[in-house]
Amino acid sequence: MSRYRPPTPKGSQFITPEGASRLKEELDHLWKVLRPQVTQAVSEAAAQGDRSENAEYIYGKKQLREIDSRVRFLRQRLDGMTVVDNAPTDRNKVFFGAWVTLEDDSDERIEYRIVGPDEFDLTKKYVSMDSPLGRALLRKGLDDEVKVEVPGGAKTYVIAAIRYEQQPTSRTTKTTS
Repeated sequence: MSRYRPPTPKGSQFITPEGASRLKEELDHLWKVLRPQVTQAVSEAAAQGDRSENAEYIYGKKQLREIDSRVRFLRQRLDGMTVVDNAPTDRNKVFFGAWVTLEDDSDERIEYRIVGPDEFDLTKKYVSMDSPLGRALLRKGLDDEVKVEVPGGAKTYVIAAIRYEQQPTSRTTKTTS
């Protein structure tokens, strides 16, 4: 049996303006604030002498590798992103950026927002468009029934409401860093 594992597919290239802003802020913080601090700490630790047994130096170098790796990832990811800041023409269907209210069999309601894979956050009720729930909801309309496979079996929801937040501009742009 070989050890080859196929590469994981890249997530969707769409992001909300808020998500793009958050990723850019993270990149700026890592590059302009955190990395210089860690670099200074590493150079101070290196000045103490024997680097092979210097825990501060070893840990600092590890932190720099992690920061550099995250910076590379963010730059590559932001470079190909499409910021979607306009609502679709058909607001009666679920598309990227929609807030969708779902009703289950016991008449309980829950609301989710369909976002890109870099933004999902269940505490904010943000669901990735690449997730099973996100894929099941896309292009569905009001009062449509949606079945989603969950670990305990299939769950059925009815779309009770669809809404889109108004944005100050209405355009779709490519991000660059």
